Amino acid sequence: MFSRRRFAAGCVALIAAPTARARGAGETDSFALVGSLEQGGWALGQVPVGTSSLRVDDRLIPFAADGRFPVGFDRDAARGARLEAVLPDGRSVRADLAIMPRQWNLSRLNRLPKYPVPSAEFAARRPAELAQIASAREKQTAAQGWRQPFRWPAIGRISTLFGAQRIYSGEPGAYHSGIDLALPTGTPVHAPADGVVILAAEAPFMLEGNLLMLDHGMGLSSAFLHLSRIDVRTGDAVSQGQLIGAVGATGRATGPHLHWGLMWRGARIDPLLVAGSMPRL
Repeated sequence: MFSRRRFAAGCVALIAAPTARARGAGETDSFALVGSLEQGGWALGQVPVGTSSLRVDDRLIPFAADGRFPVGFDRDAARGARLEAVLPDGRSVRADLAIMPRQWNLSRLNRLPKYPVPSAEFAARRPAELAQIASAREKQTAAQGWRQPFRWPAIGRISTLFGAQRIYSGEPGAYHSGIDLALPTGTPVHAPADGVVILAAEAPFMLEGNLLMLDHGMGLSSAFLHLSRIDVRTGDAVSQGQLIGAVGATGRATGPHLHWGLMWRGARIDPLLVAGSMPRL
């Protein structure tokens, strides 16, 4: 027996939000989901009462003891996704999500090669740096920041949007996986939500410079690139609003700025859809 509901594309969706109490007569099993159902989007959900397992597009994901769970949609996510909860009696409750596509800022550079020739130093150091990043992303903590309304880690002019991409002589380069804020060197950077430090680079990485990564729990993590300094250490628990570093221009950067990236279980998330509009100075 299946229960199916479809969520409208690109909107905040709320369907019969379950609560912690037992269901009364006439109440139905269903999902609740609130967030941005679009590429690069992010939502918080609630599983049907009694759910024993949860899948997103056939991928098993955890949910909290109170039934809450986060879900994110990659920049290049397909136009549809499916939630499926299995109940103790074997029934499945399904929700089909319509994911709205977005238009990205594309720059066509027909006279430049896609990649510069890497230096010997880059080729020698990069594999170890990538291994550190991959290892950090595998860490799972009990952080609860994913439950919070996120704040901007710094306030300033957005210089590069999430998803922007350059096309070199018809060949696409990697898209911009975060959002850039043009700010002076030394501008304080604060934790956008509670988390645990999963990587605090001991030396600048070739591309990212001084790199700091926070786990916010349930597969959601933040990355802060090009910092001039890092004020926390790997393993530290940080609170929303806590000072964690300062803006810089380390690594491959043409000037001082903060690059903030968000990822949920391999899906790149647009920070603008998580933190909302940039506050005015």
